[in-house]
This record gives sequence, C-alpha cells and structure tokens, in this order.
Amino acid sequence: MKDLTITLDHHPGSLAAMGDALGRAGVSIEGGGAWVVNGQGAAHFLFEDGAAARSALEAAGIQVLDEREVLIQKLNQSQSGQLGKLTRRMAQAGVNIEVLYSDHQNQLILVVDDLSKGRAVSEAWSREQAGGSR
Repeated sequence: MKDLTITLDHHPGSLAAMGDALGRAGVSIEGGGAWVVNGQGAAHFLFEDGAAARSALEAAGIQVLDEREVLIQKLNQSQSGQLGKLTRRMAQAGVNIEVLYSDHQNQLILVVDDLSKGRAVSEAWSREQAGGSR
C-alpha cells in the first residue's frame, strides 16, 4: 500500500476532479483524508497501486508531492489507550510519525520517517497483541 501526498486547489470541485480522475483510471482509494492548510488543499490518500494513482492524478493536472510506503496496524478498539501505547513505542524507537489516518477496514495507517525501525515496532506490537500481551 502507498500513501500519496496530494496538493489540491482550494475551491469547489477540486476533490471531485481528483475522484473523477481516479475513477476514470479504475483506481480505488483505500483510506485517507483532505484538509486546508494556509489556503491550500492538502491530502493524503492510501492506494493499493500508488503508481497507477499517481499516473492518473498527474495526467489530470493534479500535483502529487510524494509517494511512500505505509505501516498498517490494527488496534484493539475495545481497549482504551492503544494509540498512545503504540505511538509511545514508535517514539521510544526514535520513529517520527509524519502522517496518521484510518483506512476503510478501520486499520491505522502510519507514514513514518524511518520505515525499517517503524516496521520493527509495528511487527513486535502485532505479535504481542496476537499473543494476548498488553
């Protein structure tokens, strides 16, 4: 899975144009979000095929700033404090979380500055959760 950092014009229809371009290319969005920062539209969206998404967007004149691999983590929604515990582990490992959102399966999507260290933390967390350790 790939996270794309996308710049959008801040006017009605920009997000629709993005969705239309992806739809014409047969590319589905798996998660993400969009917002306005200093008068400019900014978005992070998750794609199964980042290259196809990037190609479709750029062909439509939509600027893609970055394409990055993500970490995907399922949190136990019935246990409070999961986000704090996982992100504290990332911090202790020296991993900076640059983007965080959910996908359509309610999984946590993380874009981090050190994918290798982040992956090690994420995999250890998953093993512990599967084993019942908290």
